[in-house]
Amino acid sequence: MKSKIKSLGERHPVSTVPVLVKMSSAEMAAVDRWTLSRPDSKPTRPEAIRQLVELGLSVKGVRKNSASQRTRASEMAATELDFQADENATSDDQATRKRRLLKGPEEFQHVRVDRKARKS
Repeated sequence: MKSKIKSLGERHPVSTVPVLVKMSSAEMAAVDRWTLSRPDSKPTRPEAIRQLVELGLSVKGVRKNSASQRTRASEMAATELDFQADENATSDDQATRKRRLLKGPEEFQHVRVDRKARKS
């Protein structure tokens, strides 16, 4: 009796965990395009997905600016605005102009995604 021995080929070691992933046809098409764009090798779909996951996990996240950096940038901007201020304008007008330049117009402040919502 002959036993059928399957070639492992380029299969990953037994220590891997099989995962079922549902993807849209657009996502699969994007994976296939990425696979075809590889100059060195043409990985299979599972291998391409593994490589893309590895790439995604190896990317460092966007580093947020520290509070001290934000404060220093704000102070530098305020200093420059004071230097550029219209000397003929009243101090109230200068303060209003400076605030609008630093914080943006009031009607758009709630739209800013880089700032926390202000408390009323």
